[in-house]
Amino acid sequence: MGSVSFKTLDTLDAAGRKILLRADLNVPVRDGHITDLTRIERLAPTIRELADKGGRVIVVSHFDRPKGKRVPEMSLAPIAAALGKTLGRPVAFADDCIGPVAEAAVAALKDGDVLVLENTRFHAGEEKNDPELSKALAALADDYVNDAFSAAHRAHASTEGVARFLPSFAGRLMEAELNALAIALENPVHPVGAIVGGAKISTKLDLIGNLLDKVDVLIVGGAMANTFLAAKGINVGKSLQEADMHDTARAIMARAAERGCEIVLPVDAVTATEFRADPPTRTVPVDAIPADSMVLDAGPETVRLLTQKVIGLKTLVWNGPLGAFELHPFDTATNELAAEVARRTQAGQLTSVAGGGDTVSALRHAGVADQMSYTSTAGGAFLEWLEGKTLPGIQALSELSERILPL
Repeated sequence: MGSVSFKTLDTLDAAGRKILLRADLNVPVRDGHITDLTRIERLAPTIRELADKGGRVIVVSHFDRPKGKRVPEMSLAPIAAALGKTLGRPVAFADDCIGPVAEAAVAALKDGDVLVLENTRFHAGEEKNDPELSKALAALADDYVNDAFSAAHRAHASTEGVARFLPSFAGRLMEAELNALAIALENPVHPVGAIVGGAKISTKLDLIGNLLDKVDVLIVGGAMANTFLAAKGINVGKSLQEADMHDTARAIMARAAERGCEIVLPVDAVTATEFRADPPTRTVPVDAIPADSMVLDAGPETVRLLTQKVIGLKTLVWNGPLGAFELHPFDTATNELAAEVARRTQAGQLTSVAGGGDTVSALRHAGVADQMSYTSTAGGAFLEWLEGKTLPGIQALSELSERILPL
């Protein structure tokens, strides 16, 4: 991971320049309607700043998984229209991202204009990081700005390849994301805590391994906590857990003890015999889970315990809910702890950084997503960053900005 130095828009003189802006317009669409505008809204400040400074803004993005073919329902045309509405200014659209169509659309731009190019994944070379596609994209512009942290874990033509051929900068969203993450884990104020939830330890092994070296308190929630409890010899009934991960869970607990990192597990649980909304429930201590029941949320004693732990922290990273938050009433523990984290954040007592798809949904559901210090909408990139991995899209901004290849 390490600290990454990158150039920001502060050092880009945009006036009269053609700027290739890698955005993430991969927004959720249902029945032709965009159901969540967050990514578009977060991108708007970078576009406005570049356009207001007289830049000619050429927006590129992937959308969905067309697998290198032209799939009409995966066109960015409707998203370009939504972007125009959010910006409150005209946004042009070109039916391809390279070649004569794209070149003509770019040539028609005046200072301050905004253009969206068609889905980069309509070309097979995008996901292959094909240098020819990277060159063709770079040839459209004078400078490259990456504002798609959420796609930074992929070494694709528009996220990594193109940075080899143009002066490269981080957009405002990318800059905010990297600064928030640096505050959370690179040079955080201790004590530092992490909440890691979700279903499986197996998918979060790298994440837990990296966090053990960086945090003072690791709160484990969700079905993942069941595996830790079972590894300690507690009978978790019919709860979702990974029987083949018990040795791993014990090894994690031993390593945490060696490093002085406290692992906090649930002390009570809300259980039910069926997985649905509003079934009959029983709240029991974790060592009294009925054999025919499953744990679907942390109980009130656990929430009290976790609240005490959070009160002792200065920095918190949150990835994963505490229970099956999509089903009422199993959203209670997540909602209550989220409210406490938000309260302390707003009072200036805690720096809180949250991210990952389920986490963002859970915090929105709790009504506090915008009350954290930073909520990252990047799923895979946020996780890989927490795991301590180097993200190709970030690396490209830092390393390649000084040595540009000829087109």
